[in-house]
Amino acid sequence: MHRTTRTTAVLLFVAWAVDYLDRQVVNLALPAIGETFGLTHGERGLVLSAFFVAYALTQIPGGLLAGRFGGVRMICLALVLWSLFTGLTALAWSFTALVVLRFLFGVAQGLFPAAAIDTLSRRSLPSQRLTANGWIQSSNAVGGLLAAVLGGLLLARWDWRAMFVAVSGLGLLVVVAIRRWLPAPLPEEETGPPLKPGKGAAAALLKSPAVLGFAVLFFAYDVVVWGLGSWSASYLTEELGLPMARVGLVAVAPTVLAAVAAVVGGRLSDRFEGRPRRIVVPAMSVAAVLIALLPFTGTVGFVVVATLISGAVGLCYMPCFSVPLRSLPPALTGTASGIVLFGGQLAGIVVPVLFGHMVDAFSYRAAFWSLILGPVLAVAVVLRVPQTSASFLAGLRNAVTSIGTPTAVPAAAPTDKEDDTDASAAPRPS
Repeated sequence: MHRTTRTTAVLLFVAWAVDYLDRQVVNLALPAIGETFGLTHGERGLVLSAFFVAYALTQIPGGLLAGRFGGVRMICLALVLWSLFTGLTALAWSFTALVVLRFLFGVAQGLFPAAAIDTLSRRSLPSQRLTANGWIQSSNAVGGLLAAVLGGLLLARWDWRAMFVAVSGLGLLVVVAIRRWLPAPLPEEETGPPLKPGKGAAAALLKSPAVLGFAVLFFAYDVVVWGLGSWSASYLTEELGLPMARVGLVAVAPTVLAAVAAVVGGRLSDRFEGRPRRIVVPAMSVAAVLIALLPFTGTVGFVVVATLISGAVGLCYMPCFSVPLRSLPPALTGTASGIVLFGGQLAGIVVPVLFGHMVDAFSYRAAFWSLILGPVLAVAVVLRVPQTSASFLAGLRNAVTSIGTPTAVPAAAPTDKEDDTDASAAPRPS
């Protein structure tokens, strides 16, 4: 990769790792928080979902703000705000206060993802963008691992309030690093197709069935990710009797494999020039089978199967963004990614609460089985979304004229048999 791209990827990797660490520590603290405030499983799910409501609602505005004020400014603002609310979580005095603080934390973090994609898009070539994003997104697993290990140690030594205070200052250090070392953007002619966003381009993306299809695909992906991520710690402690200090350690293998899978998924997406179905269909099919087996395992078996699920699903992260990020100019990637991210975060709103209520009403086994709906939906959707830049941009041109006409990306017929269905998947004029 270009030196500018590599440096940007390293800095964004660190920022995303801190993002995920600050976000995930609440999952480890959830049993202790539940005891402090006397919460049911459903109420604990509401604590988790409060973050996702705010996070989801901020995705699209965050993409628009990144395009208006610049991704770097929005990244730094997000880091400062979410570090503040991470620390303030330690002061929560009631269930209501905790929910409000998690909501505000979600608003702050919701400004970050689209701004990060905007920042990278302006400093990367389209042919390398998914590979770079894959490396950056592997930081989610690293951040989850750090949250599990660091959070487990802090909870074992102190309590959940001290844990939030201890991790709250990391984001401020990242701001200093970004302001000092982030390189200048690459020339515009190198960073995307000669497609100039015209008036109403962002609104056109919001109404594009193709972009919305990728948002649904990311929703399906996050059904599995947030279902397992939000409740595995509680399941291991409550059902399998694992001490909290060891819960963090058993998360090592799933998070490491998820990190590797994110990198591989990004690299494959660049090699396939998009074509997400080549990755999503086999990976999600394997994940569905493994989820069905998960509730029948003991502690060791749970770790092994959860690790394999993390790897299979992790391959599908970058395919959820592959075609839009390869097809659009940097000025529109923040908006498009905000729409896709919004779809995924809806799963974060719905899944933790429903999972908790299913545990209360039925059992953990039934709750885990419900997560199979994610892979099923992912396969159904990926068979319908555009598979290449040509079909994706053709759909946008048919829907609107304000996007402009790409002169370097011909709206040619698909180049292989696999993409024959793209004509039916692309949106048609109403």
